[in-house]
Amino acid sequence: MTVKRGLIIGRMQPFHKGHGQVILKTLEEVDEIIIGVGSAQISHTLKDPFTAGERIMMIKRFLAEEDVDPLKYYIVPMEDIEINAIWVAHVKMMTPPFNTVYSGNSLVQRLFQEENYEVKSPLPYSRKLLSGREIRKRMIENKDWQSLVPHSTIEILKEIDGINRIQHLSQKEQNES
Repeated sequence: MTVKRGLIIGRMQPFHKGHGQVILKTLEEVDEIIIGVGSAQISHTLKDPFTAGERIMMIKRFLAEEDVDPLKYYIVPMEDIEINAIWVAHVKMMTPPFNTVYSGNSLVQRLFQEENYEVKSPLPYSRKLLSGREIRKRMIENKDWQSLVPHSTIEILKEIDGINRIQHLSQKEQNES
């Protein structure tokens, strides 16, 4: 029996309800999912405030909340490489084998299509509202961000003092400009 295994890659800064929707919907189409945590080497910046390990915790707790069988997913930190011509080979080296790539990113789609992978766009969700950029902005401005993320993300951010971190990073950047 051939296992149908799908791949999604995202920065997930932080993990939000849109990410959760994509993962759960993808799991309806595949036997197993590989969740690539992108830009794994970067943290403690306004664009990428959380470590790969913290984002993995957010994803694992969400999947546990949703009662997803741990045998149905892999979570793999993915460091960036800045050479598009070899990026797919890098991803393949870091992950279990996969058949299908799920991405809304046109560059990711193109790179995997050129390597003859089946590429699907995930079902759209409210990307303007459910975006890491919007959530981070709301965290900095002390506006409602909690409604945009799963309960598990809220709990992890409390545990790691994530709101204070991102607000401090924002103040630091304002002071430097």
